[in-house]
Amino acid sequence: MSRRDLRPSRPPRRRGGNGRDAIAGLGARRLRTPRGPPGLYALGVLTIETIRRAPKVLLHDHLDGGLRPATLVELARDAGYHGLPTEDPGELAEIIRRGADRKSLELYLETFAHTVAVMQTRDAIVRVAAECAEDLAADGIVYAEVRHAPELSTERGMSLDEVVEAILEGFRRGSEGRAITVRFIATAMRTAARSLEIARLAVRHRDEGVVGFDIAGAEAGFPPSRHLDAFQLIQHENFHITIHAGESFGLPSIWEALQWCGAERLGHGVRIVDDISTGPDGQPVLGRLAAYVRDRRVPLEMCPSSNVHTGAAASIETHPFELLRRLRFRVTVNTDNRLMSGVTLSSEFALLAGAFGLDLDDLEWLTLNAMKSAFCHFDERLALINGAIKPAYARLRYAL
Repeated sequence: MSRRDLRPSRPPRRRGGNGRDAIAGLGARRLRTPRGPPGLYALGVLTIETIRRAPKVLLHDHLDGGLRPATLVELARDAGYHGLPTEDPGELAEIIRRGADRKSLELYLETFAHTVAVMQTRDAIVRVAAECAEDLAADGIVYAEVRHAPELSTERGMSLDEVVEAILEGFRRGSEGRAITVRFIATAMRTAARSLEIARLAVRHRDEGVVGFDIAGAEAGFPPSRHLDAFQLIQHENFHITIHAGESFGLPSIWEALQWCGAERLGHGVRIVDDISTGPDGQPVLGRLAAYVRDRRVPLEMCPSSNVHTGAAASIETHPFELLRRLRFRVTVNTDNRLMSGVTLSSEFALLAGAFGLDLDDLEWLTLNAMKSAFCHFDERLALINGAIKPAYARLRYAL
């Protein structure tokens, strides 16, 4: 059987249209009456204050996409980097956000030139990582997996191991005294040829806080199978894999990530909606790949605002999140790049609550989805679920 035979075919056209039609078909019925005691909701949706107070879990966040604007300005001065369009932190944040919102993944990635340029020394990386942990904790996040491509931070002589050690040290400093656990996912650039090297790097540091391996970068033209040797090494070592797939490219990228490369989670995965059509009765019909993803409970690391900015979704209101959530896919909500998209995890949940009428039960369900899908050990996941997440939601319901 050839490789072409194994690839997913687009499901046959069924009367009623495709997955985008299924999303549109939610229409006016997408808003639900919130469940829970009175006082939790404003205009039928969660308030931002309640969302910030609720414990949350973050699985997809890029370290070089989350610098504080003021830190970026200061580090640029220290490094002698003169490429910033302004040294005013507020103006800089807005310029970067506008630069990212150009409906193209390739154009979106151009904004990283500034942040990567200042992340080339140990002190700078430790600071960025520590502030990342501080900012996530301040947003009510109790567990986070933050990723970065170490190969991007070696331009001034740092070794790959030194980059990882600096990141882990920063996470330790920023987490100290705060109710958050931060782990690291080592990312390789899919447009380069160092993935096997990065996979070995991830395995070397697995007992120090590295929990998985990823590939990122421009998706079209750079399929996951180009890095098969790296993924096979990770699998051989009984380690964890997440892959950016189904963001700017479609079903073949998702299929390769799962069936050739052994991905346990899908970074973004929004294009799985292309394998969902509408039946004659107006109900969604899953194709074989979509059914596989749902049946196997493959987590989708969805990043709504980023998906709008890269053109993977037209708007928050038409984002596949709601259709996939209603179909009970293992949906999780994430930030992707907090600086580039101008978001926090709380603000992402607030956008979704406003668009789709999410309530506290929905927020807890999505948080538990993420915690169950984390790459940390089972006992750690269980301790956070039973010792932190569920009790906190119970207290929120009682207090409000």
